[in-house]
Amino acid sequence: MLSKETIKKVLDSALSTGGDFAEVFVEDNTKKTIVLISGKIEDIIGGQDYGIGIRVCKGLKSMYAYTNNDGLESLLSTAKNAALALNKVEAGQSFNFNLEETIPTNIHPILLVPNDVETKYKISKLKIAYNAAKDYSPEISQVTVSLQESDQKVQIANSNGLLVADRRVRTRISVQSIAENGADKQTGSESIGELQGFELVENLDLVQLGKNASEMAVTMLHADYCKAGQMPVAIEKGFGGVIFHEACGHSLEAASVAKGNSVFCDKLGEKIANEKITAIDDGTIKNAWGSMNVDDEGQPTQRNVLIEKGILKSYLIDTFNAKRMNMASTGSGRRESYRFAPTSRMTNTYIAPGEDEDEAIISSIEYGLYAKRLGGGSVNPITGEFNFLVALGYIIRNGKICEAVRGASLVGVGQKVLLDIDMVGKTLAYSPGMCGASSGSIPAHVGQPLIRVKELTVGGR
Repeated sequence: MLSKETIKKVLDSALSTGGDFAEVFVEDNTKKTIVLISGKIEDIIGGQDYGIGIRVCKGLKSMYAYTNNDGLESLLSTAKNAALALNKVEAGQSFNFNLEETIPTNIHPILLVPNDVETKYKISKLKIAYNAAKDYSPEISQVTVSLQESDQKVQIANSNGLLVADRRVRTRISVQSIAENGADKQTGSESIGELQGFELVENLDLVQLGKNASEMAVTMLHADYCKAGQMPVAIEKGFGGVIFHEACGHSLEAASVAKGNSVFCDKLGEKIANEKITAIDDGTIKNAWGSMNVDDEGQPTQRNVLIEKGILKSYLIDTFNAKRMNMASTGSGRRESYRFAPTSRMTNTYIAPGEDEDEAIISSIEYGLYAKRLGGGSVNPITGEFNFLVALGYIIRNGKICEAVRGASLVGVGQKVLLDIDMVGKTLAYSPGMCGASSGSIPAHVGQPLIRVKELTVGGR
């Protein structure tokens, strides 16, 4: 990490052409990935990513530059280049600010730092999940188990006097199973990730993790294709929350709202969802995959209620877009690494538990789709239109979950879905994912209870 004296010199250089705000982001990230395929080690990839990002702003203009050379000459040159890109003329101004170091309270304890655990022992744990997945059925032809670890240390300082550091240790284990019968091939997967060390793996039921992936693959191998149509849809808890994340969450980020590129612009205080919907983005959840002590601009993370009983209460706001909106930061500035300027992003985003029993949700549907697991999707934040694959789905008939179906997709408009969610279960669950946007790919938890959408377009055959 950099000394106070070095940081002050860099900030002065960044402001030398008339900028009114400058920021330094230092990152030291140690990563390791172990991949086991067909019971054998395919890859062990490790490395260290180190660098410094420098941002300078003047009003609503911003420039960003970065380097992985932390020598003073390189840092000053990088800062000056960013400053000159913002304004070609030296301002001849001087700044007098003190960097006041803040030590944030660590609410995410780490018990087993990944580098302190032997690789051989980690592999033995991966093999437990592998064997459970491979032995599930003779139709399982291949199993891949991967372990991803990162130990990210960051230091953030700016010309407002902020100086803060944070450490984020994340661990994720994933199992992917392929089932085939000669004529067809289907894939199933299961993944768990947290802001934890290797204790995550130690405390997991690795046998069940492997079985879940293979059960999904085998089920889809024997499923018929889903018929298309308009119908009620029950979306399962956990990763089902990705539909809110993608179809609605991105449209509540200041990166879209501040520029007028969101369907939810100028709607604070208005009803945008069914009164059963309360939606929250919370970067303070203990050891959750998307949590941090401070965001990537050094602001404390917060529990932000986005929608309360159907009423829009808040957007997700970073410090730069806060200027555009004349609002305060919500601790939502995030970036993949020092190579990216931060912007507003989600952390752990979920629909809060409701009052409906899961059994009542299913039994209320005469004919519809039970989306037990969603896959990938896409959304246009300007229009709210989305399309999601259903990785594991079942037909509901006469209030009962019946045969599995494949090839289903959910097609709709985010703002309409919010109004059409008319039943919300009592049990909340989360699932990890990676979210890609203008500031790179970041870890983000999604979550929800079981919900019912009273009518949704289901794509199929």
